[in-house]
Amino acid sequence: MGGIFGVTSKSDCSLDLFFGVDYHSHLGTRRGGLCVLNEQNIFKRSIHNIQNSPFRTKFENDIEEMHGKMGIGCISDYEAQPLLVHSHLGTYSITTVGVVTNKDELVKEVLADGHTHFLEMSGGEINQTELVVALINQKKSILEGIQSVQQKIKGSLTLLIMTEEGIYGARDKFGRTPLQIGHKDGAFCLSFESFAYINLGYQDYKELGPAEIVFVTSDKVEVLQKPQKEMKICTFLWIYYGYPTACYEGVNVEAMRYNCGKFLARRDKDANIHPDCAAGVPDSGTAHAVGYANEAGIPFTRPFIKYTPTWPRSFMPTSQDQRNLIAHMKLIPIQQLIKDRSILLIDDSIVRGTQLRETTDFLYQSGAKEVHVRPACPPIMFGCKYLNFSRSKSEMDLIARRVVRQFEGENVSQETLAKYCDPDTPEYEKMQEEIRKQLHFTTLRFHRLDDMLDSTGLDHCKLCTYCWNGKE
Repeated sequence: MGGIFGVTSKSDCSLDLFFGVDYHSHLGTRRGGLCVLNEQNIFKRSIHNIQNSPFRTKFENDIEEMHGKMGIGCISDYEAQPLLVHSHLGTYSITTVGVVTNKDELVKEVLADGHTHFLEMSGGEINQTELVVALINQKKSILEGIQSVQQKIKGSLTLLIMTEEGIYGARDKFGRTPLQIGHKDGAFCLSFESFAYINLGYQDYKELGPAEIVFVTSDKVEVLQKPQKEMKICTFLWIYYGYPTACYEGVNVEAMRYNCGKFLARRDKDANIHPDCAAGVPDSGTAHAVGYANEAGIPFTRPFIKYTPTWPRSFMPTSQDQRNLIAHMKLIPIQQLIKDRSILLIDDSIVRGTQLRETTDFLYQSGAKEVHVRPACPPIMFGCKYLNFSRSKSEMDLIARRVVRQFEGENVSQETLAKYCDPDTPEYEKMQEEIRKQLHFTTLRFHRLDDMLDSTGLDHCKLCTYCWNGKE
């Protein structure tokens, strides 16, 4: 994933930029970057690896030398950015968030024109943001370049471009990722996360719609391209990625998760289970569990606590073994709240299943009598091609797909897969039961897709559901 933040102000914006970017640290732990336009109209940039140190500690010295009235920055889960560009369009800085899935095709197209080259990153890949720059620079203006990028790329892309005159902000063509604007006297900011600017004194100004492009100065927000009607915002923003205080399309993350838990509890009224308490796998499972507990009329407890001061997010390391080890090390059980108890456990999702199986096993080892698992979303059947929610190299890394292959063999038709995505079919029930056995749960019931989407309060057609049902 990743997060972006920008500020344009009548006074020095460096602290707003620093803290605004820092508030996006939950979205990635690979690299961070800042770029400021100083009083001499010189772009000052700093990029650091933040895998082993928080963003704040890496940039707190840099920001003392990065004063100016305009700046952009990012938390990136992969490529180094913001980039500094000098071209026929002038000098500008750019940062992006999203995934360009047709990157190889577009790189070949650009190279075929014979007017550019790309610097390879370690591993031989091309920096995605550098590709976006090359596409923009093919046009006669930055606006035309952004519009061209929106038409050409497949996947998703939201971006900020800082020039000497102001900041361009463009939301992904289908709004898969958000971009929101805050305002206070003498300043505007553009932010992936709306909560990132609240403590800095900004108030909500507007949320960009799908494909909307704006140009922002310290005085005004100019709409350069109106939003399109069709939207497919990522539903995992609420289920997993989003910080509890974040809002997307006016829907708060914590409130949506609470609703998810409530719907799960309602479905469980016909289940012959009698848990002593409901618990969430920290942190994203917590609000789901509170919603479940309140609806079911059972206590909410925290039978284990996540130790976070020295551990990065578990899905970030490249090695799956390292991710599993870190996930295990972070969770510390409270045996007094586990021994001889039947626990209803909610996690945001089941991807590969390894971590949740280990969590369940350590609950048993700590004396739990039963562990009933209720994921806050349906089985993940397709690898995300829009935001890289799952870092799996193959869809066969997904436990749901491995079980389908176990039942159906290597070559499975889309028609057959559709049966395993439908919670009202015997194929789905068989798959769910097999996953339960493999992961050592007492019972397992996935969230239904319709209930999960209802939990947002938004029209279902506006929400991306590709990873659950394969529908564009």
